Amino acid sequence: MADVGIPRKKSPRAPSISLDEAIDRVMKAYDKERLHPAPTEVVAQNLGYKGASSGSALSAMASLRYYGLLERPSDGLLAVTKDVEALKFAPDEDLKRSLLLSFLRRPALFSELLEKYATGLPSDANLKYDLIQRGFLPPSAGDVVSVFRRSVEFTRYFESNDAESAPAQSAPTPAEVQELPQTLAAEPLALPMAGQKGPRSEAWDDADCDRIPVRLRGGRRAWLVIPTPFFNADKARLKAQIDLLLTEDDIEDEEDF
Repeated sequence: MADVGIPRKKSPRAPSISLDEAIDRVMKAYDKERLHPAPTEVVAQNLGYKGASSGSALSAMASLRYYGLLERPSDGLLAVTKDVEALKFAPDEDLKRSLLLSFLRRPALFSELLEKYATGLPSDANLKYDLIQRGFLPPSAGDVVSVFRRSVEFTRYFESNDAESAPAQSAPTPAEVQELPQTLAAEPLALPMAGQKGPRSEAWDDADCDRIPVRLRGGRRAWLVIPTPFFNADKARLKAQIDLLLTEDDIEDEEDF
C-alpha cells in the first residue's frame, strides 16, 4: 500500500539543459520578442516547445532563468535579459566569452562547483558523489553532471583561467597608449602603487561583476573584477592602466641606476 501524505523528495535546483542549448533556445525567443515581456505560453513556443504545460518546457524555462538568460518582470510574464542582447551583438570574442562565463557561474550550484574544483573537474563518478552528498537523487545527479560538464567545456572555462599556459601578449607601446580615446585617459583608475593597499572597491560586491583569478609566480594570485558587459574600450583602458603601474620589478630597475 502506497504511503499517503509523505512528500516526495526533490533534488536541489540546477539547470536541466546545458548552456550551449540554453543559448540556442533563448536566441530564438530574442528573435521573436527582443526584450519585450511576453506570456509564459508564448515564450515556451518561442523556445521551440508546443506550450508551457509540458514538463520539458517548464524545466527549460527554469534553466534559462538559472543562467540569467530569462527574467520574470511580473507574474505570468517572461523576458529575455539584456545580457543576451549583449551576447548576440558582441563585437569581439573576448566580450562574448566574458558573457558566457558569467552565464556559466550564474547558477548557484555551478558557481560552488567551479570554486571547489578551481584547478579542473574530477571524474564524473566523483562529481556525481558530490551532488548526492548535496541532496541530489542519484538519477538526477548523473543528469546534472552531464549538463555541468558540457557547459564547462562549451565555455572553455579552464582554458580561459589557465593564465600561465596562455601565450604571452606584448604590452602596449607608449604610442598605443597615447592613441587611446581621450575619455579613457581623462579619468585614470585609482590603483595602489607597489607595497600599498588600495581601498576595497564596491565592484567586489556587485552581482554583475565576475571575479577572475590570475595565477602569478611564486604561488601568488591576482583577481580581476570584470563588469558585465565588458567592452573593447574597457579592455583598452585596463591594459593601459596595468602598463602604467609601478611594479616591484620597476623599483629594482630604478635602484640599479
